[in-house]
Amino acid sequence: MKGTKYDTDKPRWDLLPIEEVEEVVKVLTLGADKYEDWNWTKVDGTRYYSAAMRHLCSWRKGELIDEESGCSHLSHAVCCLLFLMWKDNNDN
Repeated sequence: MKGTKYDTDKPRWDLLPIEEVEEVVKVLTLGADKYEDWNWTKVDGTRYYSAAMRHLCSWRKGELIDEESGCSHLSHAVCCLLFLMWKDNNDN
């Protein structure tokens, strides 16, 4: 039996690589524990640009894991980029 569902024009959440997203959530959780929930919304975006670049440069040089957090440099960079996207959409 086949049902009908009209969702062809809706966002495809099933395309997200969930294990990688979970790594980003781990970085967010570490940041919340280290600072406070949503602290990143109060920090100037240029700081996150610099942080993203540091993590990308470390990854590019072959250092896959951030020594302090134990998470990947790429998951840190993704967090920084998400923060910048949020700031673009929410800061005036």
